[in-house]
Amino acid sequence: MTDTTETPPQGGDSLPGFANALGAYVLWGFLPFYMKALAHIPPVEVIAHRVLWSVPVAGAVLIATGRTADLARAVRTPRMVAMAALTAALVSANWGIYVWAIGSGHALDAALGYYINPLFSVLLGAIFLREKLSSAQWVAIALAVPAVAILTWDAGQLPVVALALTLTWGLYAFFKKWLPIGPNQGFMLEVLLLTPVALGYLVWLERTGQSHFLQGVPFDTAMLFGCGVVTAVPLILYGNGAKRLRLTTIGVLQYVVPTMIFLIAVFAFGERFGPARALAFPLIWAALVIYTVSMFRQTGRTGH
Repeated sequence: MTDTTETPPQGGDSLPGFANALGAYVLWGFLPFYMKALAHIPPVEVIAHRVLWSVPVAGAVLIATGRTADLARAVRTPRMVAMAALTAALVSANWGIYVWAIGSGHALDAALGYYINPLFSVLLGAIFLREKLSSAQWVAIALAVPAVAILTWDAGQLPVVALALTLTWGLYAFFKKWLPIGPNQGFMLEVLLLTPVALGYLVWLERTGQSHFLQGVPFDTAMLFGCGVVTAVPLILYGNGAKRLRLTTIGVLQYVVPTMIFLIAVFAFGERFGPARALAFPLIWAALVIYTVSMFRQTGRTGH
């Protein structure tokens, strides 16, 4: 794992950056299998264990990279703590929705949410950062609207799971950009802020006899304990990789996750890919192709 303070490449991508980012996306892509195995455990309990067991993993990374002093300074800065509390709330909400979606047979909705996310991020940039969008980017965003409308008409309601995942992750990434601390330190700060709540909830579960941890089922205990690794490692890899890659490269790589979730949902979990989804997903895919081509053209013009 590489040091997070290195300046991002201006003219191209670095091989360590690509390896870290691709590793993160592939691990996230296989995560549905892990979460499906925990489907019999309430999502909130799973999230509490994701938070709790991420602390030692993230802490070990900070110690290994010599970044504990950065974390100590951040904890003493009220503004940084407040910003980290916001990003922590958003990422924990995203985790909860995702775990529930996979466990309850809505993996295709999760895939849709993460497909829409890049378009939502571009829209956030246009609205809040005054970033100028090309006509192709506006077309890409516009194509997502009928896709959502088709799914809404088919289900009789908005695709809540997909939109909730889009909103929580998109806003998390947006506000995370303004957190003036390295990705490893920022993640550690987030899980530290969430730990008291997670620990309190797990203690309550234990006292009320509802806990699945250390209750005579070794599989459940091992899987809950492993939540720290499957949560912290991809996020840390992503944070280190994104620092050393061009925006266009990250933009293309991020499609790895929803594509893997989509394939797992259809071919491994047997979720129904009906006529409405057969219309909506190609619209989203077309939007992403247009968006990606536009992104590469912009990069070519600016030379970065």
